[in-house]
Amino acid sequence: MMQDTQKKKGIGRFLALVNSQNTGSIRRLLGDQGKVHWKGYAFAILMSVVISWMTGASAYIMKDVIDKIFIQKDQAYLYLIGAAICGIYLVKGLATYSQTAVLARVANAIVADVQTRIFRKMLEMSVGYYNVRHSTEFLARQAFISQAASGTLNLLINVLAKDVLTLLSLAFVMLHQDPVLAGLSLIATPVAVIGVRRLGGRVKKVMLNEFKGFSMILESLQEVVQGVRVVKAYALEPMMLDRQVAAITSFRRAADKLSTVGARSSPLAETLGGLTIAVVVVYGGLRVIHSGEPPGNFFSFITALMLAFEPAKRLARLHIDLTSSVIGVGILYEFLDQPSEEHETGFEPQIRVQAGKVEFDNVRFQYRKGEPVIRGLSFVAEAGQMTALVGRSGGGKTTIMALLLRFYDPTSGMIRVDDQIITRNSRGSLRKQIAYVSQETFLFKGSIAENIALGKSGASREEIVAAAKAAYAHDFIMGFDRGYDSPVGEQGMQVSGGQRQRIAIARAFIKNAPIILLDEATSALDSESERAVQQALQELCAGRTTIVIAHRLSTIVRADKICVLENGQLVEVGRHDELMARGGVYRKLHEISEQADDLVDV
Repeated sequence: MMQDTQKKKGIGRFLALVNSQNTGSIRRLLGDQGKVHWKGYAFAILMSVVISWMTGASAYIMKDVIDKIFIQKDQAYLYLIGAAICGIYLVKGLATYSQTAVLARVANAIVADVQTRIFRKMLEMSVGYYNVRHSTEFLARQAFISQAASGTLNLLINVLAKDVLTLLSLAFVMLHQDPVLAGLSLIATPVAVIGVRRLGGRVKKVMLNEFKGFSMILESLQEVVQGVRVVKAYALEPMMLDRQVAAITSFRRAADKLSTVGARSSPLAETLGGLTIAVVVVYGGLRVIHSGEPPGNFFSFITALMLAFEPAKRLARLHIDLTSSVIGVGILYEFLDQPSEEHETGFEPQIRVQAGKVEFDNVRFQYRKGEPVIRGLSFVAEAGQMTALVGRSGGGKTTIMALLLRFYDPTSGMIRVDDQIITRNSRGSLRKQIAYVSQETFLFKGSIAENIALGKSGASREEIVAAAKAAYAHDFIMGFDRGYDSPVGEQGMQVSGGQRQRIAIARAFIKNAPIILLDEATSALDSESERAVQQALQELCAGRTTIVIAHRLSTIVRADKICVLENGQLVEVGRHDELMARGGVYRKLHEISEQADDLVDV
């Protein structure tokens, strides 16, 4: 339900872009990327000037081709004109090549910059931002808009620079050869521009529907890849196929509509162009026949008119092409303008952790307004000791760890580490002092060694092996053909759940942090592996401040302090024997744990 609401809100944000002005996005894009690559664009415009001149010259020279060669039969002039034509098209070809190459390099630079900025922005967003969005939204944004910025600027250069200059050059030739015919030819231009411009509004809506359809395709595809075991186990192939077909059909319809809307400019332009040429041919032919006008002027004019036809069509449909391109630019800036919850200037104080004492002081927190999760929580995790958090599902245990890692900041109250308020210090410096092992173990694409080494930048192979041995992972790693260089696959799917968890524990070992957070770190292990890892965890936690969430209460009976939580509040505190003797909430949880052997934390 929440996901559907968020999707509707996301669609609403995109639909709001429909009513925005293209000029605002273009102006910002010019100030953003144009000023960075102005030299490349200036060179491209200079080449556009050369191309336009050469195009005009190729039309102008047709006068001499007809008059000097075909009428006067001047053989000497024949070779001169041939050489001139070769020179015109050689220069035009070199200018076109230079412009294309430079624009391509600039476009590649812009695409790389946009992709980097999007990814950097993603890293600056908080965990909460990702919780309410489907991951395919980010994939679609990267794929859909990475080309938009460069495409918009290149479109402006190619149409507003090259095509406009070419039209001006050809118009000069036409005016020079026959001003009356030139006037007749230009009558159709405003009609074509106005007619095509009206199609721009529809293009915006169609483009947004196409983006939505593309996102749906990625969403279905990703869920099949990541949930293939569930798909197979529950025979969901027909349902997933129906979903994907529906998404593809929606995308195809939007693409078809976009093609149809865009193609509507062609009949208008072709019809008006044909009428213009017909009028020019009839009128010009009559003047040659009855008034004795030189045919060279007429052929030069016709050549210029024919050469002007294609750039005129591109200029007429500029509004359509620009609208479809600027939609991506609008989506880009809509994302980049969102507040960066985790952006830091680099001047924030670095937290200094020595003993590692952790204190929650009247902390309150809520994910959504009016739905408190942590309610005035106060407790102390003493330095060098193990503090266990226990309680029923939804009690706020995992949220406590998220607050300590500053995935979120408290609504009120303070969290201190060695008497330093963590919200006043750099997030990065805080997280460097904490080793975190989650119940949802995540491994990155790469080898086992690379995943372990993520805990310590520049870790040596000896340190990696030592960490794996401490986590009782060395033996199963060496059982693989490639040992530590064995790939783990996407999300670690090439190793078992227990193996993934021991690799994650090895990653925590190699980090050697003063504060350890264990969120049911042995949940995926069998009994034998759990005993081995429990021994490894005892070594890992020795002398370090450890906060552990446990559902198997047998694993924390030796904890220095056990905090019992209910509805985000602390209801009991003490050691195992003390809490059992009281016969309160903890004892009931312990009895349930012995029967069920495991509770699931949320």
